[in-house]
Formats: sequence, structure tokens, C-alpha cells
Amino acid sequence: MALYQILEFPDARLRTVAKPVEEVNDDVRHIIDNMFETMYHAKGIGLAATQVNIHQRIIVMDVSEDKDQPYVLINPQYTPIDSDTEMMQEGCLSVPEYYADVKRHLRVNLKALDRDGNPYEMEADGLLAHCIQHEVDHLDGKLFVDYLSTMKRNRVRKLMEKRQRELVRQA
Repeated sequence: MALYQILEFPDARLRTVAKPVEEVNDDVRHIIDNMFETMYHAKGIGLAATQVNIHQRIIVMDVSEDKDQPYVLINPQYTPIDSDTEMMQEGCLSVPEYYADVKRHLRVNLKALDRDGNPYEMEADGLLAHCIQHEVDHLDGKLFVDYLSTMKRNRVRKLMEKRQRELVRQA
């Protein structure tokens, strides 16, 4: 397995809308395995293929404390179960070291394919529901900073650009 490079905001490739996976095969499973390795290495709880410059509708996530409940979501679709929402602090591997409160649906119904291409459906709430919505946004070219005011989003952009300049200087 290999670690992928995670794209960071404001990289324009993060705005690419991912295409549906046509066939779940060994190539897709290889991507999934590398995505899990990348996510766990980066200490994340979710990773969308868009974040590693692969523009297919693939998500991996594991919101468990012990990192022993991995989920694979291929071609995911969700619908809110009701209109209840909650604010939760979100972070993102593509926006390192920045957190903000984002309002999302409290409960969602998810339909997706697993790593073998089998369809499944589940209800999710709390952190798992937030993570599903956050990662599906990535597949649609949207970031959690898009939910912030223009002023806050511009401040985050400047912080990330400064961070990237400092990383280049250190290299």
C-alpha cells in the first residue's frame, strides 16, 4: 500500500466534481486500501477520493475511537431523515489545523456500494452523519469552509497559503 498526497485548500482540484465508479474492481479496491492508509496516517476520520486527486465517487471513513469500524462508500447518496440539524465543529485533512462549526442534518439515510460493489443502505446520526455529509460534499467539489462567511473563508485561504509557503521554505 501507499500513502497519497492530500490536496490542501485552496487547491483548485478540490473543486472537481467526482464521477461515479462504473465498476468496482481490483483497481478500485487498491485505491480504497491506499485511501484508508492515508486517512489513518493523517489521523483523519474520513477521506474522499477528490482529496487525493482521484476524481471518482469513493469515500473511506472510520469515526470509531479504536479505528476498527471502517466504512467504504462508493457512489454514495444520502437523504436527510428529517429536518433536524445540529452544529458540530468540523475539521478537514484538506484544511489542516482549522476548525469551524458547521450546521448539518442530524440524521441521514445513506445508500452506497461497499468495497465489493454490493449495494447497502443504513441510517446514520451524530458524528457519522456529519462525516457522511462532509465527505459527500468533497465529491461534489465543496469544502466545509464554503459554509463560512466570505470574510472567514478568505482568512482561512490566507492562512493556508501562508502555511504552504512556509512548508516550501522548509523543504
